[in-house]
Amino acid sequence: MRRKVQFRSLRIAVPFLLVVLVRTAPFSGNEKGSGHEWRYYGGDSGGSKYSPLAQINRENVNQLKVAWVFHTGDVPPDSMAATFECTPLVVDGVMYLTTAFSKVIALDAETGKVFWTFDPKLDMSKRSYPFANRGVAFWRNGAEKRIFLATLHGNLFALEARNGKPVESFGEGGSVDLKTGMIPEGPDRSYAVTSPPLVYKDLVIMGSAVPDSLPQGPSGDVRAFDARTGKLVWRFHTVPHPGEFGNDTWDADSWKDRGGTNVWAPMSCDEERGIVYLPVTAAAEDRYGGDRKGANLFSNALVALDARTGKRLWHYQIVHHDLWDYDLPAQPNLITVHRNGQPIPAVAQITKMGLLFVFNRLTGQPLFDIEERPVPASEVPGEQAWPTQPFPTKPPPIARLGMTPDEISEVTPESHAECLEILKKGVLGKAYQPPGFKPTIIFPGTMGGPNWGGASYDPISNLLFVNSQDTAQMVRMTKAREGSKLPYVPAGDAFGRFWDSRYYPCQKPPWGTLTAVDLDQGTIRWQATLGIVEELVAKGIPPTGTSNVGGSIVTAGGLVFIAATNDRRFRAFDKETGKELWITKLEASGHATPMTYLGPKTGKQFVVIAAGGGGRYNKTHSDAVFAFALLPEGQSRPRILSATETRVISTGPGREPTNMTVAAKVQSQPVPFSHKQHSQLGLECSVCHPTAATGDVAQIPHSADCMSCHQTIKSKSPSIQKLARFQKEDKSIPWTRIYKLPDFVFFSHRKHMSSGVACTTCHGPVQTREALWQEKEISMESCVECHKLKKASVDCNLCHEMTH
Repeated sequence: MRRKVQFRSLRIAVPFLLVVLVRTAPFSGNEKGSGHEWRYYGGDSGGSKYSPLAQINRENVNQLKVAWVFHTGDVPPDSMAATFECTPLVVDGVMYLTTAFSKVIALDAETGKVFWTFDPKLDMSKRSYPFANRGVAFWRNGAEKRIFLATLHGNLFALEARNGKPVESFGEGGSVDLKTGMIPEGPDRSYAVTSPPLVYKDLVIMGSAVPDSLPQGPSGDVRAFDARTGKLVWRFHTVPHPGEFGNDTWDADSWKDRGGTNVWAPMSCDEERGIVYLPVTAAAEDRYGGDRKGANLFSNALVALDARTGKRLWHYQIVHHDLWDYDLPAQPNLITVHRNGQPIPAVAQITKMGLLFVFNRLTGQPLFDIEERPVPASEVPGEQAWPTQPFPTKPPPIARLGMTPDEISEVTPESHAECLEILKKGVLGKAYQPPGFKPTIIFPGTMGGPNWGGASYDPISNLLFVNSQDTAQMVRMTKAREGSKLPYVPAGDAFGRFWDSRYYPCQKPPWGTLTAVDLDQGTIRWQATLGIVEELVAKGIPPTGTSNVGGSIVTAGGLVFIAATNDRRFRAFDKETGKELWITKLEASGHATPMTYLGPKTGKQFVVIAAGGGGRYNKTHSDAVFAFALLPEGQSRPRILSATETRVISTGPGREPTNMTVAAKVQSQPVPFSHKQHSQLGLECSVCHPTAATGDVAQIPHSADCMSCHQTIKSKSPSIQKLARFQKEDKSIPWTRIYKLPDFVFFSHRKHMSSGVACTTCHGPVQTREALWQEKEISMESCVECHKLKKASVDCNLCHEMTH
């Protein structure tokens, strides 16, 4: 049964507040920030990538227009030198973004006008990776606000949010050299950061990107620094030292100066409980492990630490003794899973293999069984591949884990023939097939499956949205040159992809997908093909999907926004069905994760994507940031609200809206419902209307939400049986409406509640009532009088322009 949670736009009708015994607050433990901003790389500290905004929704998304475009000026010399992968932050109407070369630019979030720029002046001649920077972190202490930037050259900067100047009291003149204490004796090796820092209270928690091709190299330890001073507060050894838990998973002294085992993806934090979650990568060298026999903790493990001290709370190793570069590539998603009507705080970790692991985030207990299954042994002398690997029994794999010869692509005769010739040179590997001396075709390759774009989580429907690519890799091992520390290494051609000369993957489509996973059931709700190859579409071939790098976001408007594909498109999907509702073409492909926010001066919801392009199979590159919004016909930019909308109106005494008579009371509803009874059970309004305080629209639960509890509570009642029929037919409950507004009137719950207007002001003491009626008069006169009384704006455009 497909489960839907529908949203009713307040521009059409404002229903009575329905309080039902369903979910607890979905973001419990996560710092939400403000629902109309984007304060964290992942939307919140738990990496949900969810926004409660619904001004842009299923009904109007096809009307989106470009509101503004900003060009950073940081254009790479070629498409492989750098990639523009930033997800901006928006706080207090200011957008903070980073370029591929770690410049920070502060913009007016509603116009794209530049406020300030900070350039860390990277040495362009020193490059071990393509230049990339995925964003900054924000810290506030009262009126003091800072932006934290970590660079590809291993420096952490603290900048004044108001002007971009380094904070002199932080570290040495505004920065900390992250390489200090992390490089073993010998020549300097690359130590970089590509993901934003994680800010928890007054700590800045840092991961790193270090080489995974050398057995000894920079340490991958995770560290926390004082947000005020830059002083080191704690350090967690990702490779345990003697006497520490996990050191016995390394043979002899193989732990010493071990490279890799770092955290290059963003981390997540349960703010309420003070737990930070680390997605740890592979140990180096990540194709040969004969010099590091053992399971190799904490490589490829999800690790939970006490954010205050850095002490390990629990861990789960998702890949034992990695030989495939199967880093945990993405930010963990803090979620809620429901069992027997009870919410369980959980964490979901997506992997390059397309396997999704779900754990109780307090204990580390798997919420779906995980089986240790036998996997192939290695043919390389001295290598001891681990005999089993973990496979979750639910959800099913999101990406393919192998293929057969009859699955060779047939998109064109030329591609089919070429791929057959490539196949003759190699061997089709099974899941976790160690690389051998003949080219081994491994699904997924190092790019995934899913990658650093990760997943987005909708707390209303409890769906997780994951984009994935099916791009295999051909890997083979060879004897190392004389003098090498390792006897065997990957061959020079070991990093080729299993595709033809046109970069068409050699297996049958789809080559790229977007998948919705039901986190309560552990099932796939839907899977949509993601991306097109234009020349194949021109030949009449249906969409194949494409390789994709970047992520998605999900909104209360029922939409999943994603670019990521190498076809230069930006798309919006219906979160419930996977239907593509909107598509536009960008200057270059958007290999980044989008974000969304509400402009305080225009009242418009914006959706923003960095469109940088680049990469091996995507030669077009750009420096553009695109902002989309709903604009009236003939209007090219959002209108800045007039001065009267921000100043206090003091003319006229004003008056409270008059009470209505009992005649307006609704005598019957399709299902009898008592707010009083549910309120007596201790439920707050926000339980069933979680977006009332943070969004413009107050969400109304679907019949499936009601039945999530009533499957067992009073399930024999005739009223509940009727409710069950609505659920079985996948229908919303047709409640009789009480508050009705014309469709040219815009009403925002968030603005009223943030101004101190309580739910009961308009809806009355619903917690004391069995039945409901219209508590207040809803007319333009009554609204204006109330605004005067509260000294709020009475400008016409406040309520009648923002719906355009």
